[in-house]
Amino acid sequence: MKLPVQGNAFSNAAENNAPFSRRFYIYQKERFPLLGHGLLVAAFSFSAISYSRICRGAEGFVDAGTFAVGVFTTISLFLLVRIFDEFKDAEDDARFRKELPVPRGLVSYRELAITGIVLVIAQIAVNLIFFPEMITIYGVVVGYLSLMGKEFFVAEWLKKHQFWYITSHMFIIPLIDIYASGLDWLLAGVNAPAGLFFFFAVSYMNGIVLEVGRKIRAPEQESEGVLTYTSMLGVPRAITLWLIVLAVTLALSIAASAFAGYGNAVLAVLGSVFLVCALPAILFLKNRTVKLSKMVEYASALWTISMYLTLGAGPMISKLLFH
Repeated sequence: MKLPVQGNAFSNAAENNAPFSRRFYIYQKERFPLLGHGLLVAAFSFSAISYSRICRGAEGFVDAGTFAVGVFTTISLFLLVRIFDEFKDAEDDARFRKELPVPRGLVSYRELAITGIVLVIAQIAVNLIFFPEMITIYGVVVGYLSLMGKEFFVAEWLKKHQFWYITSHMFIIPLIDIYASGLDWLLAGVNAPAGLFFFFAVSYMNGIVLEVGRKIRAPEQESEGVLTYTSMLGVPRAITLWLIVLAVTLALSIAASAFAGYGNAVLAVLGSVFLVCALPAILFLKNRTVKLSKMVEYASALWTISMYLTLGAGPMISKLLFH
């Protein structure tokens, strides 16, 4: 694939000529806010480790050094996903999303490629130094990410079959989850707890909740070349799809909570969050406004955060503080 020439009507000469550190700061702010995403991924990693430890009855949490190196790896892996997507979507971005940082010339593909290489070298180095046992799982994650970057060598077919596109790409989330949870069970030299299957399934479905939720738009938000589920399926079917995905994730969350031995209080929390998150989607069916479409996107994020807090982080924090 030939990468498009950078620079267009949206270009800002002062920004484009700034030092790389300044330009990358603007880039990450727009495409992968390191602070916000970092906190979310740290919570994601904390929850995966916590759930694993709770399921196998281990006392306390992993040591701070292990957690810090693991969080660096998981955050930088998600940043790699973002960088790979820039290359994968290069042609469409140049045609339809010219306001984005790369098409407008803020950062170059060469700079992103170098950044990606540096990240991979750093990831391999810290894992080899601190816990070489994790390298195999790490290699599987990066291998799958590389296949995603090449669209599994069937790019045109995937473009025409959105269902398979989404379902194949979302496997990167539970794969990173397997790495994060492995900071507990793998480093402890024991088998992964059976309940982790449901936790990984929740992670996978959370990715689909987020993906569908962020692409539900009001009619005036639709634009040429930008794929949304409302334009592809129509509003009623898109909302129905999102609600079904939400309900499936709820069922998997209930199964995960049962394996961890959680009580009725957790089930009540899961049910309450489901109702709160489903409400904006139901309202959007009757009143298709930009505000409500944004509320569906926010509900997707709230759901994801709530699942990780409820299944892993919350119970672990409770144990650390009160036991």
